[in-house]
Parts: sequence; structure tokens; C-alpha cells
Amino acid sequence: MVDELVQQYLDYLRARRSPNTVHSYGTDLAQLAAFSEGTLIESPERLRGYLRKYGTTPVTRARKLCALRAFYKYLKQIGKIASDPTELLEAPFQRKRLPKALTQGQANALLDQPPKGKTPLRDQALLELMYAAGLRASEVVGVNVRDIDFKEMTVSVRGKGNKQRVAMFGEHCLRALERYMAEERTAPAEGDALFTNGKGGRIITRTVQNVVKRWALRAGLPPETSPHTLRHSFATHMLDGGADLKTVQQLLGHESLGTTQIYTHISIDRLRQAVSESHPRSRPPTRPGSTEPDRAG
Repeated sequence: MVDELVQQYLDYLRARRSPNTVHSYGTDLAQLAAFSEGTLIESPERLRGYLRKYGTTPVTRARKLCALRAFYKYLKQIGKIASDPTELLEAPFQRKRLPKALTQGQANALLDQPPKGKTPLRDQALLELMYAAGLRASEVVGVNVRDIDFKEMTVSVRGKGNKQRVAMFGEHCLRALERYMAEERTAPAEGDALFTNGKGGRIITRTVQNVVKRWALRAGLPPETSPHTLRHSFATHMLDGGADLKTVQQLLGHESLGTTQIYTHISIDRLRQAVSESHPRSRPPTRPGSTEPDRAG
């Protein structure tokens, strides 16, 4: 019984969520079906047993709980259960890790280096668009030519949950896109993909990851630099430059303002460092007639 309900839910989910989400939920719910031996679990305690068995870390357990809650919410909507047992389950505590962002100098070092490689203009335009518009790797892969408004310098993006938003880019990105389109782009074998490979196929997220790694290595950036690093850097630099949190939320496509607020910690840390280095009352006092700090007292 539960196998059929899981399959029915995944079919429902395919029209509403990304393939990655469907795959992840499918894996978790397949484990639930195996654990329940084919019967639908309606006991919170038995669901806790499932989470204890398969949720070996707080992150894994939180992900599986998310899949459970979505599945049981669906079951209640279609009338298969009268009450939702997942409402009594508590999420595990997770310490939020602040995302690492490049400094503005590092971002410039990455983007201003001479284009190299088999597809130098494509790779440069790809990086410029990701940083300028704060795009995820999956989002930049999905961009079509018709999504770009070259006059208004905007891009229509399909984000998580197939939700659409409009992001913006500047002159540097515009020039990189125009040069790539005019001099290097391979016309798509089908469709309207902006970024293509040598055979005219749409590039994949692995290609984006490899491009970022390769360019970051040449620029002398940290080895962990990734596509998400560029997105984090976009958000941080926007806040550093005076953008308000609501604007950054809209540009990133975050559903919750709380998700965006994590970037304020990074900007506050940078502000604190700037004050410490620049404000006269933040440095050790100097002795009269001397430029050296007074260390006597």
C-alpha cells in the first residue's frame, strides 16, 4: 500500500518541484517503505524510529524529516489520513554555517583574467552572469537566449520549485555575453539554450562547476571556490554596497527573508573589520609626540 502512495506522491511532485528534489524525496520515501514493511505508518514514535535508523547525522535527519512532512501533508490533503503524525516530530538542531564569500578584490581577480581554454568566451560570460545576477549553477544552465533582455540587462530565471524571477546584470556582463554570442557560441541542436557545448547541447551543472574551479585556480583563489561561492559573493557584495535585505531576497529568489538574513552576519563582520582598521578610536592610543601606539600602560 505505501509503495503505491509514494509513487502517486512522486508523480504529483514531478509537476511542481525540480528533478533533484523528486529524486531526493524518492530515495528517502523508499527507505520509509522498506522500514514500514509496506504498511502506512501513522505513529509518531515509529516515524522517530525511522529517523533514528536512517538519519545518521543532523543534516540527513533534517532532510528526511522534510520529505516525511511533505509526504504526510499530501496524504492528509487527499484524505488518506485524518491527522498528520509528523506534526509531533521535532527537527534536529543544526548549527548554521555561514557561507564563504570572495572579497571584491578576489571576485575581480577571477573575472578580469584573460579568457583561456577551449571555450574561453563562453566560460567568461558564464562566470560574469553568475556573479552579476547571483545565479545558482542549475539556474544558469537553464537560461535560454529568449530569457535575456540585452537592452534592459535583465535575465528571467527559473529557480527552485520552478518559480520565476527577474535578475539584473551590468555592463561587464553585457559585453561578455554579446562577445560570446557573436564569436563563439555553437548554435543549439535543439531548443534555445544560451550556454552550449561544442556539439550544440545544453551544458550541464558539472560543466559549470569545472569552469569555476579552473578559473579560480588560475586566479589563485581558495580551492573550495564553487558556483555557490559566486552566489554568496553576489549577495554579500550587494549588502556591503548598501542594498537592503528585501531587495537581495528578491534578486536571489529566496522564499523566506530569514534565508537571506544569514548574509547580514558576513557584512557585519566586514563592517566591524573596517571600523577596527580605520576608525581612530578603535586603534591603540599613541604617546604624545609619537606615531607609535602607547604600550607603556
